[in-house]
Amino acid sequence: MAFPHLQAFVQSLEQAGELIRIKDFVSPYLQISEITDRLSKHDGKALLFENNGTAFPLLINSMGSEKRMCMALGVQSLDDTAKQIDELMAGLMTPRDSFLSKLALLPTLAEVAAFMPHRKKGKGSCQEVVMDKPDLTKLPVLTCWPHDGGPFITLPVVHTRHPETGMRNVGMYRMQVFAPDKTGMHWHLHKNSAAHFREYKRLGLKMPVAVALGGRSGLHLLCNSTHA
Repeated sequence: MAFPHLQAFVQSLEQAGELIRIKDFVSPYLQISEITDRLSKHDGKALLFENNGTAFPLLINSMGSEKRMCMALGVQSLDDTAKQIDELMAGLMTPRDSFLSKLALLPTLAEVAAFMPHRKKGKGSCQEVVMDKPDLTKLPVLTCWPHDGGPFITLPVVHTRHPETGMRNVGMYRMQVFAPDKTGMHWHLHKNSAAHFREYKRLGLKMPVAVALGGRSGLHLLCNSTHA
């Protein structure tokens, strides 16, 4: 990933002249989405709403242009990413008969391994502050449209795991906030996480779900383009 965390991406956007900081109060209820809707349709920049009634600034439209998507992925062109994937797949699929040809595959395998999740001992950065009583109202969750059912978390990275195979899935599904500690998950029947849920239901088990907000910019972009 091009940036170790979201703050680094925000700093890079500002240095590149791709970010507008908004210090006046703007409400997460309809106002932020209305302003963003107007700007994003005219090649607007990323917006950081620093005063929204909560203790957390809200970043939006951060990947609303090809330039910012390239910045998030650390490439000059989106075609570079596709080319890199094609080259990796070609290297993996090419028949390897001799010992030397198999050795030549090692750099490709190392590159693929770098993409895989790594286990770390101890607690993660997301556990530095733990809220004993979860309260989603402390976050600037948007209500985007007048007839929406309520506020929605629109860019969550949702982690689930199949109860029997252990196969993991990471996808992006809108989550409607019903209460400080309760949300609804919006996923279509054909999505992988929905299939996981059906298996937990069949087994009579509660389904564990982990949701990450504000993670690495490139991860959000990749999940948004490929989530299942």
